[in-house]
Amino acid sequence: MPLATLRQVLDEAAKGGYGVGAFNVNNMEQLQGIVGAAQEVQAPVIVQASRGAIAYAGANYLRHLILAAAESAAEIPIVLHLDHGDKPDTCFMAIDLGFTSVMMDGSLLADGKTPSDYEYNVDVTRRVVEAAHAKGVSVEGELGTLGGIEDGHGSGEVHLTDPDQAVDFVEQTGVDALAVAIGTSHGAYKFTAKPDGDVLAMHLIEEIHQKLPDTHMVMHGSSSVPQELVDRINAAGGRLEATFGVPVEEIQQGIRHGVRKVNVDTDGRLAITAALREALNAGPSEFDPRAFFKPAREAQKQIVTDRLTQFGAAGHAGDYEVLSLDEMAKLYAGSPVGA
Repeated sequence: MPLATLRQVLDEAAKGGYGVGAFNVNNMEQLQGIVGAAQEVQAPVIVQASRGAIAYAGANYLRHLILAAAESAAEIPIVLHLDHGDKPDTCFMAIDLGFTSVMMDGSLLADGKTPSDYEYNVDVTRRVVEAAHAKGVSVEGELGTLGGIEDGHGSGEVHLTDPDQAVDFVEQTGVDALAVAIGTSHGAYKFTAKPDGDVLAMHLIEEIHQKLPDTHMVMHGSSSVPQELVDRINAAGGRLEATFGVPVEEIQQGIRHGVRKVNVDTDGRLAITAALREALNAGPSEFDPRAFFKPAREAQKQIVTDRLTQFGAAGHAGDYEVLSLDEMAKLYAGSPVGA
């Protein structure tokens, strides 16, 4: 089937009451692990590329890799999503390349580090929505800011999402999905202890869902940072400090209250790093990269298999008849921005 749009996948997830994992990709082995996991559990999946990934691998390489994955896994609805677009032109570039979904992160200025003001966020997000919807492409916006920095992106500051402002933002921009800030952070070092209600403001998700029951929410910075992976990396020569991620049960609570897209990147990086370190240590005379990349690919696959199952998406790949971008554009034309 053709690449799916984020809007169609999240609409279907809302009907089924589940969440869909969004996994960052930088190379072929990561992508094969992600899509192989989706095939194994028959789940829709969101594959996303950050600006850092595009700079590393090249936009055309990534696009064609993902098109190859879609051809090889024709039974799986796959969304190609731009993660954290820094300005409208970045989003327009991704749309022209064939991305079926883009994120305009107007919560930060174009440097990807400085928090913006609300008016700027509304303006740039609305501009992207208007251009994207005309071509059938979905748009994710962000209100509030996360902690941490990943791929050079982030202010390092946390500004929680205001539920009333969220209502106005969705009305003014017409976004298909809203990334909310509830205290999570990018990267591996999210929390120094298991997060509780004083750190992770899950009540905001419930409040926003009550005010915007038809809006799909997104949880960024939602890797769980399994201790077992940290221990394996360190046992194989790594030097990761003690750290805690977002417990899966907290994510599941969010899914029950309108979270439909869950971003998971760090967990895949940790799994790949553990597998690579172990394989390198186990084969000091080995020089064929495939000997190292195969276990890394399997490690990525296991993480994605676990998360798609935990988020409730397993078994739902067959629920979809994916619409073309032209068909989505016609649907958007009947629902103007802000309606």
